Amino acid sequence: MGRLFDGPWPIVIIIVVALLLFAAPKLPAMARSLGQSMRIIKSEVKEMKNDGKADSTADASGPVEGTIVNHPKAKPGEPTDGTDVPPSTRA
Repeated sequence: MGRLFDGPWPIVIIIVVALLLFAAPKLPAMARSLGQSMRIIKSEVKEMKNDGKADSTADASGPVEGTIVNHPKAKPGEPTDGTDVPPSTRA
C-alpha cells in the first residue's frame, strides 16, 4: 500500500482522472478563459514595449498644438463651458 504514493506520477494521474470526471463540463469554458487571458497579457506586454518607443519619438517632435472646438449646439458667441452663464440659466 505504501508503494502507491512513492512517486509523484500516481498522484498526478489520480488528480487528472478526478478532474475529468467531476469538472469535464467546465473544462471548455476554463480553457477559453485561459486563452483570452493569455491574449490580453500578450497584447499588454506588446503595448508596454511600444510605449517606450512612442514616448521618445513624441518628445523629439516638440509640443503638440491643438485648436478649440465649440460645442455643435452652441450659438455663436455663447460660452460652452458654463463659466460666464448665470446659475439660473445653467442646464
